[in-house]
Parts: sequence; structure tokens; C-alpha cells
Amino acid sequence: GRMITVADACIALGVSNFQLSGEPTSEKEFKEMFIKINWDSDGKQVESTNPDDFGVTWSQAKTKYDELVAAEPMRLLRIERDSRIAETDWWASSDLTMSTKRSDYRKALRDFPASDEAKKAKVDSIGRLTGVTWPTKPE
Repeated sequence: GRMITVADACIALGVSNFQLSGEPTSEKEFKEMFIKINWDSDGKQVESTNPDDFGVTWSQAKTKYDELVAAEPMRLLRIERDSRIAETDWWASSDLTMSTKRSDYRKALRDFPASDEAKKAKVDSIGRLTGVTWPTKPE
């Protein structure tokens, strides 16, 4: 995993051609760290540190960043859930009869994001999903 960044938030807002040197935590830092990159009519790269050129404000970036951080545990949970379902897809092969335990496990995984257990999902300091106990996979 990896942590969500303010740059991720800018990209999610449709901002492109920029450089962010560091991880800003305030409007002041954002304005100091953000560089907008454009090209002039000769195709030369032009860098701007003028916030009017950024195409995004600190407030917009911070709001989107907070949204992405809040959504990250469920995003990672769904990726893990999909992986766990995929590794049992062979159980549903047409030449096999799935046991009730296996069928119940797959249903529990499909329903997992809506469960009370899923609400415990957290993201650790290096961007990994933690805090949930998954349904037990039958033999």
C-alpha cells in the first residue's frame, strides 16, 4: 500500500502538469511547494509559482484529500474482498457442486463491505488495510 497524498487529490480534481515538492499541510506550504508547468508557443517549458496559474486552490485540494483519505479504508477493503472472491472462483466451476460452507463464505465476502466488521477498517501508517477480521475460508 501507499499513503494518499495532496498530489493525488490534485490529480483527482483534474489538475495536470504540476510539481509538488513535499506534502503540504497548510495553504502557505501549498503555495510554496506547488509549481504549475506549462509550455510557451515555442514548446519551451514554463514553470509558474503564481497561485492564479495553479488551476486548484489549497481549499479544494485539502477537501479532496480528506475525501480520498476517508474513502481509502473501504477502497482497500473492496480490493482485498475481490481478491478473496477471485481465489475461490474455481469453486463455482460448472463441473463442481459448491458446498453450503463455500457458498456461504462467498456470500459473506460479497456482503462484507456492508457489514459492521467492515466499518472497523483502518489504514496503517504505510497504507495497508488493518482492523478487520475476514470471514473464515472453508476447506
